[in-house]
Amino acid sequence: MTDASVEATSRADRERLVTLSDGIYAIAMTLLVLDLRIPQHLDDEAFRDALRSTWPNLGSAALSFAVLAGFWRDQRRILAPLSAVSPLVTRLTLLGLGLAAVLPYPTTLLAEYASHPQTIALYAGTIAAVDAVHVTVLLLTRRQTLPSPDTAASAARRAFTAQLVASTVVFTVSIAVAFYDTGIAMLTWIAVIPAHHFIAYRGRTGKL
Repeated sequence: MTDASVEATSRADRERLVTLSDGIYAIAMTLLVLDLRIPQHLDDEAFRDALRSTWPNLGSAALSFAVLAGFWRDQRRILAPLSAVSPLVTRLTLLGLGLAAVLPYPTTLLAEYASHPQTIALYAGTIAAVDAVHVTVLLLTRRQTLPSPDTAASAARRAFTAQLVASTVVFTVSIAVAFYDTGIAMLTWIAVIPAHHFIAYRGRTGKL
């Protein structure tokens, strides 16, 4: 096989992985709304009660839609610069996709059983695991995508990696906190926002 053929095959493998990622994330985000339904033929009072009972499901679906959209964006950002994907990177990517695909399950539990630490642990653990997989792929491919560490693109990649590490740490810590207080555990997830902004600022100022 010629070098041109090898390059075309490698590029095709990456494109197939990107296409598979898009499909899995699209399905996972669609599954989130399947529990948002109200029985038919209810009287006025029962309808209002049923409508109120859907709010937790709606809130958790919106939260996880945003999380999955972020995972999908991160996945695209990780794969886009790659000219080829190794078998290890492919396996890790598939692992991350499998974890993302099951996120609707802990999301449903979160809507109904948010007061149980096991629910928080399962939800946060799934998110932390996906972020950890993304970090691992970024580290494995850093030389392939950015051979020089002194470029602006390298600085942006370091900041991106640091943001994913911060997310992994926050959600992992929340698992332990959940067995003390589930409400506080969920509040710790908000820490991801300032952490990402701080890391992005450090990256722009060249201090990362």
